[in-house]
Amino acid sequence: MPGRQKHPYQAPANWGILLGGEMSKASVELLESVGAGDIKHPGGTLLSHLLRVEGKLTEWGAREDVREAGLTHALFAPDGSPDPMYSMLDLSERPRVAKVIGEAAEGLVYLYGAMDRKYTYPHLADEKDHWRDRFTGELRTLTEQEIRDLMEISVANECDIASHNPEFHAKYGPEFLELFTRMRATLSEDAWGEVQHVLG
Repeated sequence: MPGRQKHPYQAPANWGILLGGEMSKASVELLESVGAGDIKHPGGTLLSHLLRVEGKLTEWGAREDVREAGLTHALFAPDGSPDPMYSMLDLSERPRVAKVIGEAAEGLVYLYGAMDRKYTYPHLADEKDHWRDRFTGELRTLTEQEIRDLMEISVANECDIASHNPEFHAKYGPEFLELFTRMRATLSEDAWGEVQHVLG
């Protein structure tokens, strides 16, 4: 597959402890099974990026389902990902993912991956119909907690990319700084600190 490069990454034997438990270990095994360790990505490979995202969320005290969603957020090729390089799983495999990471985390992975960013980002602060499914066109009104969870994952993800890719930082940094500043009330103090440190 174009863009793939075999990656020497070897997860430590105690990765289940390092990542917070057996569920995260199973998540990494799933990611490796679909090639995340072979896909080039700013800062190394897609897998190393995902591990860093999960690590940030853990540092910030995120719930387990949010950490799992951060670790696996690329499974359904989020909007803006170079396709087909990041198309690891078809949406028909959502039940398989839910068995590995739990239904709550899988729901967040879908919300993140299916989000139509061009529509959703400008509307996130609206009272209703602020999230659009890029696969079906469905409009949804998310709960306050869902918005907070999506924003935490988004900050961890975009700030990690920006910190490893100067071109991404220069091109998209101002756009994400505006978004995260506008959504400041939904961010944890740690996530906001990361925004200021990386994008400010």
